[in-house]
Amino acid sequence: MATSAEFSNAQARRLALGAQGFNDPRPAGRVDRRHLRRVVDRMGLIQIDSVNVLVRSQELPLFARLGAHPRTLIADASRDGELFEYWVHEACHVPVSLHPYLRWTMNSEHRWKAVANLRHRRPEFIDEVRIRIRDDGPLVAADLNQRVGPKGTWWDWDDGKIALEHLFFSGEVAAIRRPNDFARTYDLAHRVLPAEVLALPTPPEIEARKELLVRAARHHGIATFEDLTDYHRQRNPPCRPLIGELVEEGRLIETSVEGWSKPAYLHPDAVVPRRINARALLSPFDPVVWNRDRTERLFGFRYRIEIYVPAAKRQYGYYVLPFLLGDELVARVDLKADRAAGRLLVQAAFGEPGIDESYVSGELAGELAAMADWLGLERGIEVMRRGDLAGALADTVSSRSRGS
Repeated sequence: MATSAEFSNAQARRLALGAQGFNDPRPAGRVDRRHLRRVVDRMGLIQIDSVNVLVRSQELPLFARLGAHPRTLIADASRDGELFEYWVHEACHVPVSLHPYLRWTMNSEHRWKAVANLRHRRPEFIDEVRIRIRDDGPLVAADLNQRVGPKGTWWDWDDGKIALEHLFFSGEVAAIRRPNDFARTYDLAHRVLPAEVLALPTPPEIEARKELLVRAARHHGIATFEDLTDYHRQRNPPCRPLIGELVEEGRLIETSVEGWSKPAYLHPDAVVPRRINARALLSPFDPVVWNRDRTERLFGFRYRIEIYVPAAKRQYGYYVLPFLLGDELVARVDLKADRAAGRLLVQAAFGEPGIDESYVSGELAGELAAMADWLGLERGIEVMRRGDLAGALADTVSSRSRGS
């Protein structure tokens, strides 16, 4: 097997950030579809999350890489058939070129117990839903409301939602998000996706899995086996023998990273940037930080999402975004958009050990100001004095506000 020399962890960080587009300068002028394509090419997918305390999470990776941009970019690309939604890492927007490589998943047996239970209780129901979409056009789950009694947990789906999600998983229907409430609107796949994409040949499962691993390597820059499988949520056992094949074929390069206990894999086209000059607030679902083990391994940054943690037990806050400066994660801020008051609320701000607080707070204040302007929060930033960086950040924001 071909191998390469060991990389330092600093080189691995720059590889990872460069692969994710943080070596590309933000556009100086108007941002349009071309810039979205560049970001999607770097990331390969954009994870979707419905939490809207700041902004829908899928908008944040674009802001991190492009700065201010039209907030309809993703929706417009989806309506035009350039992106489609599917279960990839989680629910994600992905380029339509990926569709053939996901068909093995669509064609696999749907293992949700709820689907088997529905088929047992109502054998004809899924077919009836399919026919209704065919005859009546796009549906949202509320159009098939089958619930009796109050809703239980978040994932307490009624029969209509289960049927729609099964058809979505199987690729028979595709979905576009409704702007006003973010609900999935389901329609037959051939009425949503381009005909030329649906006509592409379906590769065998093994070839599709290998292609996903190679793409994951390109998007990660450098990665362990588990990093690669996690990117598109592939199971490890069927992928394990494929890694060796990909190395033998020259589609991956086996290497190592200083301090990593497992082998690393590099895409043949990967280049280590000499320097990363990034300044970005990262979504909790950005590929740079979504894999908590990888984030800690690359950046020495321990990060957990505390949305589902009771308020009294949260360490840093509800919706906490890591702050990337250069090639390091230097701080984290708990943010909220107070739309009624027109303010971006910094509910807490914490710095990493050893940072230059004055420099970091200045750069963070600049990024927060850009975000507030992008979100139309015309009254600016309000910093609450919680966290060891909050005082310096509040003073910087206040000073700049007086200066303006």
